Amino acid sequence: MAAADIEAMICAALPGAEVTIRDLAGDGDHYAAHVVAPQFAGIGRVQQHKLVYAALGGRMGGELHALQVTTQVPT
Repeated sequence: MAAADIEAMICAALPGAEVTIRDLAGDGDHYAAHVVAPQFAGIGRVQQHKLVYAALGGRMGGELHALQVTTQVPT
């Protein structure tokens, strides 16, 4: 799965989000995503991560093997 596709899916699910994707292994299969989104305000870290994973529509474990997620509320 391409990094641009991951970014587009997250941005579509979380309008206004700032998303940075890094390919961790250079294999197009292991990524890190840093997501800053207003939707994260007032919810816990686990819920924030669930929103990001939900944005990927079930592709985790299939098209996308691994995604390290960090989330942040905009300042």
